[in-house]
Amino acid sequence: MTAVRVVDEEDREVAPGEVGEIVARGPIVSAGYWNRPEETASTFRGGWLHTGDIGTMDDHGYLYLLDRRNDMIISGGFNIYPREVEDALMQHPAVVEAVMVSIPDEKWGELVQAVVTVREPVASDGLDTFLRERLAGYKRPRGYHIVPELPKSAAGEILRRTVRDQLRANALP
Repeated sequence: MTAVRVVDEEDREVAPGEVGEIVARGPIVSAGYWNRPEETASTFRGGWLHTGDIGTMDDHGYLYLLDRRNDMIISGGFNIYPREVEDALMQHPAVVEAVMVSIPDEKWGELVQAVVTVREPVASDGLDTFLRERLAGYKRPRGYHIVPELPKSAAGEILRRTVRDQLRANALP
């Protein structure tokens, strides 16, 4: 039998509805990485595979995937899950694609930045007004960057790290 649970930073199971890292164990879970003992030790702790996925489980045992832990943005001490912001922004009729990344900030640690492609011209303040009705203030991007296209993998997935690196280097197209 395979078991799945959601845990906090100290690997304690969280209550239903609380957010944490998804972990799993059982006969179908790998025993570790081949010839990579350090990565195995950090990923397989206490008999559980730490997936790096952030999620929550409801009272009925349904698991909800929210984002990847490595993609989470911490701004002003708040955890911001890019996918939540991206999903909200994708509801705007002018937005074709959206990716959230961060830039370093002395005061807040990181600032959320939206990089989007659009089907028709739209102003940054229009996007922000749209999100104001859908997200808490700390989750809203502090900058909007409209680009002609977003870099993608061969599988068609947006390359978040490439976008983040381009933004930080002031090299967005």
